[in-house]
Amino acid sequence: MAKAHTHNNSGEADQAWSEHRLQVRYGETDQMGVVYHANYLVYFEEGRTRLMEALGLPYAELERRGFGLVVRKAGLRYRAPARYADHLLVRTRVARTGAASVEFEYQVLRAADGVRLADGSTELACVDLRQEQRPVCMLPDELRRLVAG
Repeated sequence: MAKAHTHNNSGEADQAWSEHRLQVRYGETDQMGVVYHANYLVYFEEGRTRLMEALGLPYAELERRGFGLVVRKAGLRYRAPARYADHLLVRTRVARTGAASVEFEYQVLRAADGVRLADGSTELACVDLRQEQRPVCMLPDELRRLVAG
């Protein structure tokens, strides 16, 4: 569920965390029995998608309107391992909005004890899906209002 947020003068949103729960599937673990590192990016995407839905503009609707958000930068720091069947809490919020981009911030915690397993961020550029070259374009006004507060 998305929470209220405010916007400061630096372009950064002071937004409360949106939270999404998931359970680690066996196929997401590696030979050592822990979540394979790349799967955290999938968890981030799930959190981001759920946040957009909660804000009232699901990705599918944004794409129907001719706009896409493409990841152009991702950062990830691992703090502790997650294992098969762990219940995770993926926390997501908008960290910053630009003219043609939005940055999301994430925390992944083990739900049972609140231990933070990973932190990360992604920066997404807005592109015009109506043009074959898919050029970067300004964020649509509705999206800007929703993510920037």
